[in-house]
Amino acid sequence: MKRKLSIAFSIMLIAVIIVACNNDAAKEEAPDTLKEASPAVMFGGFESQLKWGEHLVLLGGCNDCHTPKKMGPNGPEDDMSQMLSGHPAKMPPADFDQKAAAKKGLIVTQTFTAWTGPWGITYAANITSDSTGIGSWTEAQFLKALKELKWMGLDNTRPLLPPMSLMPVDKMSDDELKAIFAYLKSTPPIQNIAPEAMIAAAPAK
Repeated sequence: MKRKLSIAFSIMLIAVIIVACNNDAAKEEAPDTLKEASPAVMFGGFESQLKWGEHLVLLGGCNDCHTPKKMGPNGPEDDMSQMLSGHPAKMPPADFDQKAAAKKGLIVTQTFTAWTGPWGITYAANITSDSTGIGSWTEAQFLKALKELKWMGLDNTRPLLPPMSLMPVDKMSDDELKAIFAYLKSTPPIQNIAPEAMIAAAPAK
């Protein structure tokens, strides 16, 4: 009788050990299985990197500056036929009075794509997939531009100017910026060469 109990106990012990090992193996495999089963885990809850990037562009207000405005029934609204194409190249430059700007310390916009202040005038860039936008940019270049606030993401270039320099884009994660870049690369290409910034001369001492 004792021998039978001993055999039964041994069998139960072996079964418990096998179950425990299988559970450990399942725990180790779970992350890969989860990623394969649910891509949304990798893309901020969205089904793809492009959808996540589109959400971040809308949430981050990129259209506020980079999409020219047209007058609608309730005032200025985004002209989505020119979505993210930046300041229209053919539009006359904004008026700039350095003394007045320095005195008032105000930012004034022209169709919401040109910004005037004590630093000079900055124009919203074309960030569509066109070659006059970011069509030829690399992902690394895009990350450098926003992480280091460098114009065009290139070494030895000027820093980004307001309003872009005031945006907390440098606090975004690499994955978030990569998703934004992927989405911008998928946008309709719009040919538009936005003007270069006009940087105000340093005030005389």
